[in-house]
Amino acid sequence: MSLQPFNSFLQTWREMEHLRREMNRLLASLPTSAGSAAAPGYPAMNVWTNEDGAILTAELPGVNVDNINISVVGDTLTLSGNRQPDEMPEKATYHRRERAHGRFSRVFRLPFPIESDKVEASFEKGVLRISLPRPESDKPRKIAIKAG
Repeated sequence: MSLQPFNSFLQTWREMEHLRREMNRLLASLPTSAGSAAAPGYPAMNVWTNEDGAILTAELPGVNVDNINISVVGDTLTLSGNRQPDEMPEKATYHRRERAHGRFSRVFRLPFPIESDKVEASFEKGVLRISLPRPESDKPRKIAIKAG
């Protein structure tokens, strides 16, 4: 009994599997729109830290401040909310619809704990800014060296 047909099938299967992996790799590297790569989630966020704490900004255009929830536990911040759909005039139909609506949630873990009772947030021009102070006990300290 010859294994030739089975070996031929196995070789074809391996080539197809290789092609699938290469196509997935290629498609994953393509931008989703002209000149931009896929965003990691909604809302888009920037976070920067220093020895005093962290600042987080999030783009939330069209979101009512009453529909935004912020919670901080230890070193983890959760930002969630709901963006309502645009109201359309009666008998109107969409020509193009790119702005999403509905519930959203992002969880961000910082490299240090947050003093949650001192967290402050402001919302201006569709940008949420959250100040996340670091506890004094966790801030880096300069240690004096005694020569002697």
